[in-house]
Amino acid sequence: MHDIWNPWHGCKRCSEGCANCYMYYLDSLRGGDGGHIYRTKAGFSYPLSRTRDGQFKVKSGEMLRVCMTSDFFLDEADPWRSEAWQIIAQRPDVKFFLLTKRPERVAECLPHDWGDGWENVFFNVSCENQLRADERIPLLLSLPFKHKGIMCAPFIGPVSIGKYLDEGQIEQVLCDGENYGGARPCHYEWVCALREECVAHDVTFVFCGTGRRFVKDGKLYKLEGNGLQSQQAHKSGLSYVGKPIEFKLTDGLGLPLSDEDLYHPYFGERCQTCGMRLACNGCTRCGKCA
Repeated sequence: MHDIWNPWHGCKRCSEGCANCYMYYLDSLRGGDGGHIYRTKAGFSYPLSRTRDGQFKVKSGEMLRVCMTSDFFLDEADPWRSEAWQIIAQRPDVKFFLLTKRPERVAECLPHDWGDGWENVFFNVSCENQLRADERIPLLLSLPFKHKGIMCAPFIGPVSIGKYLDEGQIEQVLCDGENYGGARPCHYEWVCALREECVAHDVTFVFCGTGRRFVKDGKLYKLEGNGLQSQQAHKSGLSYVGKPIEFKLTDGLGLPLSDEDLYHPYFGERCQTCGMRLACNGCTRCGKCA
């Protein structure tokens, strides 16, 4: 996917949401070990890669989801993180989506020139249940970031975040069920309750997917088909667009970029029914849908 940057791969389980980690599962299918942590080779400098005509492959205004097969603040990644920060600093025209289950480590892992945060970094914590929400969100609120969000995934228990949304710092909430081996059920009423809190605070809520086990009206649905989970999430109509998130992106000289300078995603036919659409860079037009 063109919106993912994995400078390193592999992770260590640290909470309930890690029990059926999709990365461990997919690695096992290839005979690998998800607990083996290593710096990627060609992928490490992906945000700086260029096409043959010298243009950046990642366009101005795109959002890169970072470390989707690891955790940016993993202890084992300490030797590589400073270089990753340097890459992020070199692309002030690109939004970097950071998601962690380790917010307690973040303060000690920030660059020396961080100040009150960089405009192109969108910091998120993972909150799979109320226990982790109450543990991680206060840390999220205390950290110096310009943009903050919450991801309830895998959504394995009801989560209430109203008192945290009252602070006015949270700009987006993502929600997704669990997939692959051992998927635990996500309940419709949990999603609805979380959405209601976001709507009440005019915060964007994205219901990305139901997961492979979804409970509604007391009935368990098994959604095994590829892409079916995001289609059903879209069909529910639960996603909500709140107040805009304004990233003040600049070029390499620090000059503001206008809307005309920024990438505008293209959404193909299949994208129209995808729950991820509100949080996605759009279709790459690879031709596979034809």
